[in-house]
Amino acid sequence: MIRPLNDRVAVAPQIAPADVPAIAAAGFVAIVNNRPDGEEPGQPTGDEIRASAEAAGLAYHAIPVTQAGFSHPQLEAMAAALAAADGPVLAYCRSGTRSCNLWALAAARVGRDPTLLVAQAAGAGYDLSGIRPMLDTLAAGKAGGA
Repeated sequence: MIRPLNDRVAVAPQIAPADVPAIAAAGFVAIVNNRPDGEEPGQPTGDEIRASAEAAGLAYHAIPVTQAGFSHPQLEAMAAALAAADGPVLAYCRSGTRSCNLWALAAARVGRDPTLLVAQAAGAGYDLSGIRPMLDTLAAGKAGGA
């Protein structure tokens, strides 16, 4: 189930290679994979999703997020993937939560308002209260010129 966060970004639970043509037909121009390979038996590999994405004319970015959490290179990679897209982006992981969190952290890091990010995530059914302090810190760092 694809859950739009705003007009440029949506998140979803694990997708399958067979889902990619419908994702392209829905107007998405890029897929961001936030799930590490081998996390769960039977999950499609990133390479399988990449091949389907490329066959459908979509950009593909692998930015896996493990249980270790989020790092600044992941935030930078997510921000770059979103900035490079000339249309809507679909990010996925096991449930969509890591993708939503990474999107929000990357957006705060480039100066987006944390209150708006929390509201957009809530509208899609995700609770960012656990990372709100990080969102505020990242956004404040951007506002302060850091």
